[in-house]
Amino acid sequence: MAIADSVLDLVGQTPLVRLSRVTEGIATPVVAKLETTNPGGSVKDRAAVAMIDAAEAEGLLQPDGIIVEPTSGNTGVGLAVVAAQRGYRCIFVCTDKVAPEKVALLRAYGAEVVVCPNAVEPEDPRSYYSTAERLRTETPGAFSPNQYANPHNPLAHYESTGPEVWSQTAGRVTHFVAGAGTGGTVSGVGRYLKEQNPDVQVVIADPPESVYAGGDGRPYLVEGIGEDFWPATFDPGVVDRVIPVTDAESFAVARRVTQTEGLLIGGSGGTAVAGALTVARELDAAGRAAESLVVTLIPDSGRGYLSRVFDNEWMAQMGFETDRTFDGATVADLVDGEFVYVRPDDSAAVARQCMDQAGLRAVPVCTGDMPIAAAQVIGSVAQDGLLAFGDEVKVADAVEALLPAVGVGEPAGRVAELLRDDGTLGAPLAVVVYDEGRPVATLGPAASQGGVGC
Repeated sequence: MAIADSVLDLVGQTPLVRLSRVTEGIATPVVAKLETTNPGGSVKDRAAVAMIDAAEAEGLLQPDGIIVEPTSGNTGVGLAVVAAQRGYRCIFVCTDKVAPEKVALLRAYGAEVVVCPNAVEPEDPRSYYSTAERLRTETPGAFSPNQYANPHNPLAHYESTGPEVWSQTAGRVTHFVAGAGTGGTVSGVGRYLKEQNPDVQVVIADPPESVYAGGDGRPYLVEGIGEDFWPATFDPGVVDRVIPVTDAESFAVARRVTQTEGLLIGGSGGTAVAGALTVARELDAAGRAAESLVVTLIPDSGRGYLSRVFDNEWMAQMGFETDRTFDGATVADLVDGEFVYVRPDDSAAVARQCMDQAGLRAVPVCTGDMPIAAAQVIGSVAQDGLLAFGDEVKVADAVEALLPAVGVGEPAGRVAELLRDDGTLGAPLAVVVYDEGRPVATLGPAASQGGVGC
């Protein structure tokens, strides 16, 4: 009988499917490997099983042990599936960029989840890397798979994902396109494919802010791929090219694949498909369509992003295009001038001066320099709130809640609606305008009446 002994026996052997709708007008065939069919719903199930198997064999994880790991969600789910089968407790550390439904999913498996700020350096004690390491050292019986340095991460893909791609395409694959987080998938698959045929091109599709794409690691909104440091699990020797794909393109392609192909994929899946389409168009232009086969890997399902990528309200607030259309003036018509903000290390005196010059009663507090990312907007300060502080007090000691967000494509009246004083305490004093996930302006009440914000 075809009955698996355990859910772990169902990891791998994921199917390939041709993308036929989003490739309209493209002759080069593009097929997607659907890692969404793994029991935990993502490609990370493969590495999770391999890392825990190895830890048990090496005596690093004892019965009734505790698994501690920093994760963007998917590795945690894979580890939680293994833990549920084998009786381990789990503690996972995520950033606040992770969609709430992914955190809820981890907790559904019985895991403890610690959420840390995303807009901090890896070495910052508040980062999810540092927090996970602290928890590991403080927790008796804890084991950290350390997916960023564990050799069994890329080995899992060398031994399973790579051979599957080669076999399923009968050795015809010419290009493999995937996102890179830990680098395990692209390194393992890439090494195997190049051993079979050195001419196979291995391509990373990644956020432009990621170090893989030559960026500085500045935060971005797409989850699960890209890095702000170089993981030990990444083998640059197998990668032929990196294609930068923005948040806006990633989300737009994810929605298009879902709505036209019937495949519910996440934002990072949109990144991978966008990269694959770029490669396919180039092959068309070079007259190589007939001899080429582009394989892209879909790392997870869109079910983990329903409150983000597939939520029209969130997309509109972040300044991304959605399925909705509006008539008349938009928020973009109210924006004039540079985005003004204060930093946590600025003094209260500097913040007051900033607000006076901009004619605002509140401004956002952001880390870093322009162009600021959404994750770097950490709160706000208001004139009234600063009255209790002396001039030399740091803004960090007076930070209040985030100002409301509004996207450039929303109706102009949305600003007035958000700023309307209905007599309740804590009415917003300003709003932050976003364009494709980046803040571009701060608007106060005057802007909603035809004036100009900052």
